[in-house]
Amino acid sequence: MLKSFVVFFRFYVFWILFFAIERLVFLLYFSDKLKAVSFGEKAASFWYALRLDSSMVAYISALPLIIYILFLFLKRSYLSRSVPRVFVIVLICAFSIITAFNFNLYREWGSKINYRALDMAFNSTNEAIASGSSSPILLSALILLGLIAVGIFLSEKLIDYRLQDTGSSLLKKISGSFLIVAICALVIRGGWQLSPINQSMAYFSSETILNHAAVNTEWNLLQDVLSNKYGNDNPYKYYSPGEAKKIVDSLFEKPTDESTNILTTTKPNVVLIVIESFTAELIESLGGEKGVAPNMTQLSRDGLLFTDIYAAAGRTDKGMIATLSAFPGQAIRSIMKQNDKQEKLPGIARDFRSIGYNTSFYYGGESEFFNMKSYILGHGYDKLIDQHSFEKKDMNSKWGTYDHMVFRKNLNDLGKEGQPFFSTILTLTNHEPFELPGKPHFPGENVENKFRSTFFYTDSCLGAYIREARKTHWYKNTLFVILADHSHRLPGNLAEYDPKRYRIPLLFYGDVVKPEFRGQTVNKTGNQTDLAATLLTQLSIDPSRYQWSRDLLNPGNKGFAFFNWDNGFAFGTEEQIVSFDNVGKNIILRKKPADARTDKELTYYGKAYMQRVFQEYLEY
Repeated sequence: MLKSFVVFFRFYVFWILFFAIERLVFLLYFSDKLKAVSFGEKAASFWYALRLDSSMVAYISALPLIIYILFLFLKRSYLSRSVPRVFVIVLICAFSIITAFNFNLYREWGSKINYRALDMAFNSTNEAIASGSSSPILLSALILLGLIAVGIFLSEKLIDYRLQDTGSSLLKKISGSFLIVAICALVIRGGWQLSPINQSMAYFSSETILNHAAVNTEWNLLQDVLSNKYGNDNPYKYYSPGEAKKIVDSLFEKPTDESTNILTTTKPNVVLIVIESFTAELIESLGGEKGVAPNMTQLSRDGLLFTDIYAAAGRTDKGMIATLSAFPGQAIRSIMKQNDKQEKLPGIARDFRSIGYNTSFYYGGESEFFNMKSYILGHGYDKLIDQHSFEKKDMNSKWGTYDHMVFRKNLNDLGKEGQPFFSTILTLTNHEPFELPGKPHFPGENVENKFRSTFFYTDSCLGAYIREARKTHWYKNTLFVILADHSHRLPGNLAEYDPKRYRIPLLFYGDVVKPEFRGQTVNKTGNQTDLAATLLTQLSIDPSRYQWSRDLLNPGNKGFAFFNWDNGFAFGTEEQIVSFDNVGKNIILRKKPADARTDKELTYYGKAYMQRVFQEYLEY
């Protein structure tokens, strides 16, 4: 059976080399992020990757191994040598495509290709293409072709496609086959240790990107698909269920204080404007760059601005759930995609409709994106305006119609709407590939200036909308609530775990805001999820159904923020925020220099929060 072991060893060596080449290209592709990292630490990623790489090779070998053993007991092979060769070439092509897509995905999301990305690619194809339109297509194509060419060349040199040991004795065939299968199963599991192999076994560095480089891309994707599609366990178990609940409940203790009443009426019209990727980093009134969002800055001077608000997560589907249902992000899952779960969430539009409000939702793109249409129509909106409500000539961007058209339609429709009304606008232009209907305000083709230009454009649309609204009969009795669906990695190409990537504006604006609160700020640290309780309390609507939401205008409520990404989360207060990596089980970033007591306290709350959020998601 020695020849059989040699055949599989050569097969193993080929795939280990192929994965090493993938890793090398990854490190070269993101070399700008690794300038301060030593060569030795980069090289170490190849060593620490071996266990996951080997496990993936064992997965790949499973089917050929079964066929190999089957034909080993036959007098001759009924399988042409071209079949295993085709099998290898198909895998090389598939893995090369995954790798090429992974680079662009990692650049945008800060995480490797996963179930959520595949789900978006297959079920929201147009949106996925639009999201990737700003990617360097030529470079991606060259990487793809290069990997395929190198992979096929190496496979022809290293892999032996001949069936060996057919003449061995029956005892040798049985014992040898058993041994090879046992070794394959052991390598898949990652060894004899108590815990099966997982991503953390590849983690070795304080540099997150090196840990991500060490994690085998294909293995990570396979495990993520299996856990998301078929898994129903909570991967965030830090405490007993009772203890986690007790910790979280302590954060949401009902205050004895009365909420500050900032409105002149308890039944105003409400227009909720959710702006795509409206990061605080480009809003001057929040300490961001000057001149990118002049209208938002001006509106902030005349409204009540919440200065320390964080989005629930980094994608629109999670941001909308957090805004409209006050349910935090679920890290590796998206509740919006699952009707049986999202239908059980409360929704502020339902609350408005229950007290006689007319409700409407405006979006210039495809409302089926990430199952958003099902969620909107199932949560209290009487009317949905999407791309089908606009003429074909107005569908000029990859995402749909430009923001100024959506604002214009909303303005015209509200003039005919019965009062009171609750209307939501979700913008889309400030999204990759950052297309504009006119000349960019910031010159140049670099992606940061393209982002600034679409940001400036959407801000101008917002300013024009408010100016036109002032001329209407319904303006004086209307509260405008402005916030973002999420923040963005730009400017600065922020890491997925950087708190700056989640900080967003929240503004209450309009004549219904009492004069003494206009131009004022609320500096309490809060979440996107806190909008529900804050807004509903002002309108004398009971917010108790929104268990993850606090009234930010009640001085008795604690100030804190929680947000998450794929396999990680952050928890913080005004003084400090810590970002925690759930795979490496360590703090990977702090807003300020480390303090042991504060680190312990914030991770204590963050772990319990993440555990309870995901458990509640599972139980819906």
